[in-house]
Amino acid sequence: MNTQRAVMWAGFLGVSAALAWAPGHWLADEAAPIAGKPAPTALRAATDPVVAGSTAIEAAPPSRDLFPTQQWTPPQALASVTEQPVVIPPEPAAPTAPILPFRFIGRMGERDDLQIFLQSGEKLYVVRQGDVIDDTYRLDRVSATELSLVYLPLHQPQTLSVGSAP
Repeated sequence: MNTQRAVMWAGFLGVSAALAWAPGHWLADEAAPIAGKPAPTALRAATDPVVAGSTAIEAAPPSRDLFPTQQWTPPQALASVTEQPVVIPPEPAAPTAPILPFRFIGRMGERDDLQIFLQSGEKLYVVRQGDVIDDTYRLDRVSATELSLVYLPLHQPQTLSVGSAP
């Protein structure tokens, strides 16, 4: 009984090996391509009317990747960059002294003791060179045709025309 069992196993393994070695000869399926052997698409397309009309099947090569990469999350959209013009705020203008509020009325005296009469609205000021008027203006220089005043908060010089020389 041992020899009979050994013969059966040898026959079973021999038939299994023959089927595994050459499956295309005995059990060939026309629809499924066999591993290691490309499917005859050109011959089938000419004879099979269903396959003859589809050119997309002929053009696509069979996929060889048995384990393709898969992503379960949707791809993230790339951020778009839009250029915006750079807005440069205008530089604030440097502060300037206001217009002189004085009107020249006249002068009196000698060169050493020269008095200048200035009017601002209803007020009359009698000043000499170097005097400060209302803590805002200082009379710096007196000439024959103009007065040079300094606006003290900003230290800006201003001139006031006094007319022609006497």
